[in-house]
Amino acid sequence: MKNGAPRVVEIVVGDEPAAWQAAGFTVEGDACRVGSVSVRLAGEGGGRGIRSWTVTGLDLSGGNDVEGVVTLRADEVPLAGAPSQHANTATMIDHVVLATPDLQRTVAAFEGIGLALRRTRDAGEPQSPMRQAFFRLGEVVLEVVGPPEPTAGGPAKWFGLAFTVADLDALAATVGAHLGALKAAVQPGRQITTLHHRDLGLSVAVAFMDEPAVA
Repeated sequence: MKNGAPRVVEIVVGDEPAAWQAAGFTVEGDACRVGSVSVRLAGEGGGRGIRSWTVTGLDLSGGNDVEGVVTLRADEVPLAGAPSQHANTATMIDHVVLATPDLQRTVAAFEGIGLALRRTRDAGEPQSPMRQAFFRLGEVVLEVVGPPEPTAGGPAKWFGLAFTVADLDALAATVGAHLGALKAAVQPGRQITTLHHRDLGLSVAVAFMDEPAVA
């Protein structure tokens, strides 16, 4: 990452810390640090799901509501200490997914606050086409998903988080009863599994991926 490039600093989720502990994450107080990002667990009282995210280096002169997503700006500061060690072996947030009914509008809004679109990719089925747009924010990729052509008005909404794990066997030993089937990820050579998150009290969809192969 070049110096000064935007990066995700914090994601605030309306979950109880105990729910994330049950999913194999180490939580200190109300915070769970995974790689360079702090996931702050603010409890259920103020609403479930992802409530806000904080990113360095943004231009928020137009306000903190970006496509219906509460977006905060942070100054670039060095990270203190080492990332937490997690029983599920999560090492970083691989990507965060945002769903929108109007992909062009949402991409333009994020470009307008200083994020650089890296690429787009067509996905889905012929009867339900989908397009993905990708932004790099430090360790984390923002994946914006929507139809190739706008289908409706309304805001974008957070869908979920995907974590990279160091050891799929250790992940299974920790939360195996709450995992879906392991399958090939879109990224070549990687595998992915989803967490039955509601069983554990999480309000955000969670996936786990193995680490990329070393070239």
